[in-house]
Amino acid sequence: MLETIARFFQEGGAFMYPIAVVLALGLAITMERFVYLSGVRRRNRIAFEKGILPMLRKRDYQRAMKAANASDSSIAAIMSAGIGRLLNNHRREDIEYAMEEGLMEVLPRLEKRTQYLSTLANVATLLGLLGTIIGLISAFTAVAAADPSQKASLLSESISVAMNTTAFGLMSAIPLLMFHAILQTRTNEIVDTFEMAGVKLLNIISEKSEPSGA
Repeated sequence: MLETIARFFQEGGAFMYPIAVVLALGLAITMERFVYLSGVRRRNRIAFEKGILPMLRKRDYQRAMKAANASDSSIAAIMSAGIGRLLNNHRREDIEYAMEEGLMEVLPRLEKRTQYLSTLANVATLLGLLGTIIGLISAFTAVAAADPSQKASLLSESISVAMNTTAFGLMSAIPLLMFHAILQTRTNEIVDTFEMAGVKLLNIISEKSEPSGA
C-alpha cells in the first residue's frame, strides 16, 4: 500500500509537492479549529449552565454578573454585556444591543481561519489541473520526437502520469471541503447557543417585569 502511494506520488511530477503542502496546511488548520471549537463549546456549557443560568433563574443578577466576569468563555462575555446593562436599569432593547455587540466581537474568533479551507481546496484542485496540463504538454512534445511504433504506448503512459496530479488535487480538495462544512456547522451551533442564552436572559427579565406592570 505504501509502495503504491509512493509510486503514485513520484510519478505525478513536481506539482505533487505543492499540493501536498496545501493538504498539510489544510489539515493543520482543521485540527486547530476542531480543538478550539470543542474547547469553546465545553467552556460555554460549563459557564452558562452551571454558573450564570442558575443565578439568573434566582434573579440574583449581581452573582450572575460575578460568575460571568470570572469565566473566560465567549458566552460569559456576551452575557456580561447584557447583565451589565440590566444592572444599570437599561431598557430591554439596550440589553439586546449590548449582547449583539458582544456577539460581533466573539464571532470573528470562532470563524478565524475556517474560510481558508475552501480557498485551499480550490488551490489544490487548480494545482492538480495545472500539473496535468503541463504534463500533457511535455508528453506531446516527447511523443513528437519518438519512434512512430512507440508513440501510442508512450502517449498513453505520459497521459496516465499527467493525470496523477489532477487525481491528487481532487483527493486533497474533497476532504478539505468536507472539513470546511463541518467546522461551519459547529460554528453555527455555537452561535445558536449564544442566541439561546440571550433569549433566556430576556425571557427572565420579561417574567420579572410582567407582574409589576399588572
